[in-house]
Amino acid sequence: MRRPAIVIVTFKRQELLAQLFESIKKLTVPAWRVVVVDNENSPRTAQMAASFAAELDAAWGPTTDDPDTEGGTSRLEYVPMGENTGGAGGFSAGVGRAFELGAEWFWVMDDDVAVEPDGLATLARWSKEADAIMGQRRDFDGGHFFWQHRFWTGLAIYNPFSRDGWKPGERYKLANALCFEGSFFSRSLVKKIGLPDPRFFIYLDDACYGYLASKAGKVYYVPDYVLSRRREVANKEVGRVRQLNSTSDMTRYYITRNRAYLARYYRLYGDYNPVGYALGTLANFSKELIRIMLVDREHLGSGWARLWAGYKESRRILRDRAWEPMPPLE
Repeated sequence: MRRPAIVIVTFKRQELLAQLFESIKKLTVPAWRVVVVDNENSPRTAQMAASFAAELDAAWGPTTDDPDTEGGTSRLEYVPMGENTGGAGGFSAGVGRAFELGAEWFWVMDDDVAVEPDGLATLARWSKEADAIMGQRRDFDGGHFFWQHRFWTGLAIYNPFSRDGWKPGERYKLANALCFEGSFFSRSLVKKIGLPDPRFFIYLDDACYGYLASKAGKVYYVPDYVLSRRREVANKEVGRVRQLNSTSDMTRYYITRNRAYLARYYRLYGDYNPVGYALGTLANFSKELIRIMLVDREHLGSGWARLWAGYKESRRILRDRAWEPMPPLE
């Protein structure tokens, strides 16, 4: 595996970012580059990045096999954004910058996680078989974090029946989604499907990217733990392994709005079903209302208003004749 880059998107969480930096220093295999996208454009984050760059350069040495002479040889690249572009915009900019520098693999993550010391080495082994890899994660309390690795394109929702356990001898599961909290994908894949779509702002951008990746290559969900979550989130247990996490009214808006962006991409591959999409929208509304009632009851009125606003905007996006997908980079 050549030139693996870690791409981090951060926004107003310097304490958590510091923990992530500490975990990166313990990697058994050094990253070729660490690209930090700062959606806050904060002087404090800039100083943290500069200090971390000096530590990495001292510990790992300058980058080698560097095809971009203008990019310098420092292990860390700091990318301050002019405005908050959300996770979607941040990962689009971060993957784009790492691509320009010459990265061959991209390990993307938020600022509220910590990597396992052997995480990059583990992903490197899987890179010989797949074009995109999603490892397992531990939750903030140390327990297993459940992730739905399959998406129902007909309904445009995560498959509620996705298995989380592993059968004896099962090495991996084929996935058609990714999560930008730890997914790992190749340069050849980015060339085919383009950069992550920044128009999502937050939510479902990674699910969409995983869908596109599954159309262009192999996407594996593997049983190896590669990172852990560090931010405690209020939640309600649902069954033995699943849970409903608390969320914000802003996120609720994008949860309903961004379904339309998924539908636009599904149309490109003949996977859009208007009846199924309508049923999925109803199921999505129901889930979010249950989330509000169980976890965020104090936001019942405002939460419903933001869900409805997102739904109205999704209808406009579905009818937008000027809409175009992200272009490939080949």
